[in-house]
Amino acid sequence: MKPEIRILLADDHIVIRGGLRLVLERELGFRVVGEAADGKEAIKLAQDLSPDVAVLDVAMPNLNGIEAARQITAASPAIAVVMLSMHSDESYVLRALNAGARGYLLKDSPEEDLIAAIRAVSEGKAFFSPAISRVLVDDYVRQMRKRGLEDSYELLTAREREVLQLLAEGKSNKEIAGRLNLSTYTVETHRSNLMEKLNLHGIPELILYAVRKGIIS
Repeated sequence: MKPEIRILLADDHIVIRGGLRLVLERELGFRVVGEAADGKEAIKLAQDLSPDVAVLDVAMPNLNGIEAARQITAASPAIAVVMLSMHSDESYVLRALNAGARGYLLKDSPEEDLIAAIRAVSEGKAFFSPAISRVLVDDYVRQMRKRGLEDSYELLTAREREVLQLLAEGKSNKEIAGRLNLSTYTVETHRSNLMEKLNLHGIPELILYAVRKGIIS
């Protein structure tokens, strides 16, 4: 039997928190262990309760969800964060990823997306609303055309593409080395090479690139 996923909810609207709790506690193996009305309270509860997943609204009083995510993941990297937002533009998504979030959902997402997001991030994977993925893909294609650039994906070797996908799925260098039967040093070399070829600067940008390319959803 899979272990229970313990969840912290943070949203300044009581009705929304109540609705989220009802949705999540209907799901077998989910348990809401705490609720916060602002970012500061979310940080304190994350420290006190050590949930597996924190679901944070981007716009909260006292401290916004992105800054709360940054502080929660800095203090407790094992806590996976899902951001809830009304904003679908890339700048918000990248800020959330840079803050340590692994999932990004629009507030009008169906219930099954929230459930899927929590399951995914609890397993170390990334998850985005399908609408977010479409926006990122469309923006990427439009920007490439506007700037007259060609995608550098074709420059990657087959091994670099494998490493790219596994990194985007949340695997560590050590895990990738074991999966591909390589040394950690070799994985680090492939990682460095693919980041340089694609002009990426960190895992958040790599994840966004993988979503744009349809490598992960």
